[in-house]
Amino acid sequence: MAGDADGAADRRPGTHTTGFEGKRGPSPIPAPKPGSQAVSRRRRIVIVAALASFPIALLGAGYGVGLRVNLSSSYPLGLWRIQALHRDVRVGDLIFICPPLTASFDLAFERGYIRPGLCPGWRSPLIKAVVALPGRKIEIASSVTIDGHPLPSSDLQPVDGAVRALTPFAGGIVPAGMLFLHSDYEGSYDSRYFGPIPASGVLGLAEPVLTFEP
Repeated sequence: MAGDADGAADRRPGTHTTGFEGKRGPSPIPAPKPGSQAVSRRRRIVIVAALASFPIALLGAGYGVGLRVNLSSSYPLGLWRIQALHRDVRVGDLIFICPPLTASFDLAFERGYIRPGLCPGWRSPLIKAVVALPGRKIEIASSVTIDGHPLPSSDLQPVDGAVRALTPFAGGIVPAGMLFLHSDYEGSYDSRYFGPIPASGVLGLAEPVLTFEP
C-alpha cells in the first residue's frame, strides 16, 4: 500500500510511469485541462444527436415538398412525388388518395394492407389508378366490368397472402363524389374489394421520382 501511495505522489502532469520501466521523461502529449474531457464528451453527444436527427429533418423536408416513399407492391417501390392537381380527376389518372375511415379500411389496416402514415387515422395514402367516375356501372364476378367492358388485370382473389378471406365489392353505380380505383398488380387491395371511395381524399397525381420494380 505504501508503494502505491508513493507512486501516485510521483505522477505529475506531463509525465507517464509504467510498472516495469519506472519514471519516464516529459510526455509529448499535453496533460488535459481540468474539465476538458467533459466538454469533449458533450461535444460528441451533440454531434451524434445532430447526425441522428438529420434523416428525420430530411424526411420532414421531403414531406413538405410532396415526396413519399412507396413500400407497396401495387406500384414500383421507392420515392414518389405528389403533384398538385388543378383540374378534375380523369379516368387514367394515377393518384395519391387518403383512404376513408370505414370498417373495411379498419380491417385493411389491421391486416397490414395499409401502412401507417399521415392520412386521417394515421394511415398512409394509396397509389391507385382511376378507372371509373360517378355514374359508371360496376359489375363484379370473377373479374370487373365497367359499363359492360372488361377491366384488364382485374381478376379477384378469394384470399390474401395469409389465406384470409377477401370480400369483393358488390357492384353498382359509382355514386357522385366517388372514384373507383384499380391497380394492375393482382394482389392489390383496391376498389375490387373496398368499392368506390370519396374523391375528397385525392392528394394529387402520383409521379415516380426514384423507383424500382419489386
